[in-house]
Amino acid sequence: MEFSDTMVFVTGHARPVKDDAITAVYQVFSLSLIIETLDDSIADVSCTMVMQESADFIRHLLRGKNILTDMGVIADQIKGRFFTLAQKPMMVALRDAQNRYLMAFPEKRAGECQSKT
Repeated sequence: MEFSDTMVFVTGHARPVKDDAITAVYQVFSLSLIIETLDDSIADVSCTMVMQESADFIRHLLRGKNILTDMGVIADQIKGRFFTLAQKPMMVALRDAQNRYLMAFPEKRAGECQSKT
């Protein structure tokens, strides 16, 4: 993937439940996003999942979505399609990444979705 000068790298973290394999391998769930700042879209995704299929599925759900305005859509898709122990940590890490993005670009806060999930 090519990275333009308008793309940024943001991470979010969350604690998985102790029974999740993520805890045994990584201790923490990390979600890394490459965000295009021109339109706040998620260009690429990586995360600390034990199985590659899980990481691929998360990438499929998040890629192309807007980190500010599509949080409700993302939450609905995760709740309706991603049935793992990492579901809640995934949402916490996503919110953490969104907050870090807004800390870097506070002027974008007005574009944040009105309805919180």
